[in-house]
Amino acid sequence: MGPSRLKQPFQRRKRDDRMGSKRQNDSVVDEEELGPDLKRHKSLGESSPSSPPASENPQLPGFNYGDDDEEEDYKSKQNGSGYDGDEGDGTDDEENDEDENHIMRSRDVEVRKDCPYLDTVNRQVLDFDFEKFCSVSLSNLNVYACLVCGKYYQGRGKKSHAYTHSLEAGHHVYINLRTEKVYCLPDGYEINDPSLDDIRYVLNPRFAKEQVEQLDKKKQWSRALDGSDYLPGMVGLNNIKETDFVNVTIQSLMRVTPLRNFFLIPENYQHCRSPLVHRFGELTRKIWHARNFKGQVSPHEFLQAVMKASKKRFRIGAQSDPVEFMSWFLNTLHSELRVSKKSSSIIYECFQGELEVVKEIHSKALTEKKENGDDQDAGTEGSSVIMETSRMPFLMLGLDLPPPPLFKDVMEKNIIPQVPLFNILKKFDGETITEVVRPRIARMRYRVTRLPQYLILHMRRFTKNNFFVEKNPTLVNFPVKNLELKDYIPLPTPKESEKLRSKYDLIANIVHDGKPNEGYYRVFVQRKSEELWYEMQDLHVSETLPQMVALSEAYMQIYERQQ
Repeated sequence: MGPSRLKQPFQRRKRDDRMGSKRQNDSVVDEEELGPDLKRHKSLGESSPSSPPASENPQLPGFNYGDDDEEEDYKSKQNGSGYDGDEGDGTDDEENDEDENHIMRSRDVEVRKDCPYLDTVNRQVLDFDFEKFCSVSLSNLNVYACLVCGKYYQGRGKKSHAYTHSLEAGHHVYINLRTEKVYCLPDGYEINDPSLDDIRYVLNPRFAKEQVEQLDKKKQWSRALDGSDYLPGMVGLNNIKETDFVNVTIQSLMRVTPLRNFFLIPENYQHCRSPLVHRFGELTRKIWHARNFKGQVSPHEFLQAVMKASKKRFRIGAQSDPVEFMSWFLNTLHSELRVSKKSSSIIYECFQGELEVVKEIHSKALTEKKENGDDQDAGTEGSSVIMETSRMPFLMLGLDLPPPPLFKDVMEKNIIPQVPLFNILKKFDGETITEVVRPRIARMRYRVTRLPQYLILHMRRFTKNNFFVEKNPTLVNFPVKNLELKDYIPLPTPKESEKLRSKYDLIANIVHDGKPNEGYYRVFVQRKSEELWYEMQDLHVSETLPQMVALSEAYMQIYERQQ
């Protein structure tokens, strides 16, 4: 082997390198001569300018399937701007976010009006009442609803679950549950068609101020997709599992006009970050919406917010007391809605009254725990009584029922006693003494010093002891209209310019049926537009007579003051 043979591969390699660099220079010259069109196509990985642009042919490898809204939604989550995530304190500048999002978008999404798949949309399967979570990844970021089968999927990029579902199932129309934009997948273009507006209204019902003011005057029924008729505001609520105590409370609060009107317009509570407040607002709008696809609503998202806010004190699958839930819910709403500690809220404006409480404490009770050597002192001190007078606000008043008879009558049946409402209201006349044991033995006298616009009364039917819960079956006789309080309890004299308004009308009556631990709750509510009464138990809504309302075992009532 001579040196000439060893040189041959080396020389051949040098020659190949020179030829490669020449070809590269030629291609640069060609590109410059042919102009920017070829450059654009080369950057997309295409061979010739005759290929269609990427926006028209979304199956090309260079097409951007990135979700415009994914960046915005994810950033808003990270910055804590969304109310339904964890309550973060994001303070980033919104303008900077918009600039960054603008840079991150590589190309605007094509908007088309002529989508061939619009006839595949199936409104019968659409249900937006449940939590907005992807059915595959269980993420709540960038969730889309398939308008063909109703399932939720995340994203619309090439590797997303919605994109995969569109290829596997052949379902092509999707709506972003946050931005309400509709897209066709896998093609990736946005659909702009007014025929989809009804779906947007069901996803996020909207009310103008003029509509809200006219709600109590409308007598018109609405029709669901299945042909059934329903009354807006009188729709049944789904009992998910032993959640009737929540359903009756919501149905009662829906009759409180100022509260309902406040929550129908989201701008009123935009400042609030609490998921509970926003979920209650969504539920209120769905109940009063006149263009629903079905005649009932599932309060699933609201119940999830209740479980989280109450730290599972009230939860799905465990029966609870509507009085306890009402008290907790009103106080929580107030604390979330108020801007500062001293400011009021729509809750206090509707329900808050004031009591004057006179407490008599015998000093013997203070010295009971003294040692035996101090018995003589205790006896001398026992004659003195300490009086404490205070004023306290209230959201509801508890009424004590007389005990039921212990023995059966001649017919071997227990007589169910009846008591007029005015008798048990005497507790608040300022003279009747109520004995209390906790936190220490005392004698209390109550007097109402300010009446609220909406008065909530609850009858203490259940008493707990160490062994079981006992229910008092006493019937309370009450007027459905014109409850005049000034005839039975002393009221404060109004100012010269004001008129004493103490006449109330019943608007909601919650009833408990059955045994203490096994029973269920239903509610009678009044529809103001026609002054008709309806009985509501979960999904069942039926018209009833006012006389039937007064015959039930009332547990909690809401009265409205006459204007």
